Amino acid sequence: MTATLFNGSCDFVAGVATLDMLPPLSLPEIAFAGRSNVGKSSLINALTGRKTLARTSHTPGRTQQLNFFNMRDTFLLVDMPGYGYAKVSKSMRKSWDTLIRTYLRGRSTLRCVFLLVDSRHGLKDSDIEMMKMMDETAVNYRIILTKSDEIKQSERAEILERTALSLKKHPAAFPQAMLCSAHKQDGLEDIRAIVEAQLSII
Repeated sequence: MTATLFNGSCDFVAGVATLDMLPPLSLPEIAFAGRSNVGKSSLINALTGRKTLARTSHTPGRTQQLNFFNMRDTFLLVDMPGYGYAKVSKSMRKSWDTLIRTYLRGRSTLRCVFLLVDSRHGLKDSDIEMMKMMDETAVNYRIILTKSDEIKQSERAEILERTALSLKKHPAAFPQAMLCSAHKQDGLEDIRAIVEAQLSII
């Protein structure tokens, strides 16, 4: 199923900026989160074999809502707002925080969140805050270290080990991180396989 899971029909369902806009619970949901400009849109596009499913931009903070996509009537892919961008207003950050926290707490159909972290920089304070939020809401999540093609081979083991040490403090996290590169297509099949496994959980 993995080969076709992200292929075929993919329909935009909703762009959610406020709580009253959340779609009704239906299909299982797989969400992608991360700091602004971490490469989230590029990874989603690479996973689905599309160029414009998720909008990419060099301007941090472009994704300002929860975007839901119906993948072959099998699951909903959720593109979460980028966080950690200093130039976003305090009121906007508070609004995002409330939206994200309520989404994480209230979606019984949410199977897993892939939390994207730039492999060149490792975990930032805003990533830790997001991890704490998912720990508190008991949401299963995995760390994906993006842009792995931009770090040296010798640095990869180090960032994986350093991240794994941090993950020991977070009960809802999968204990190991994984590397990926949307540009080089590295790690994509592993992510697709994890999604399939999560969808198989009853």
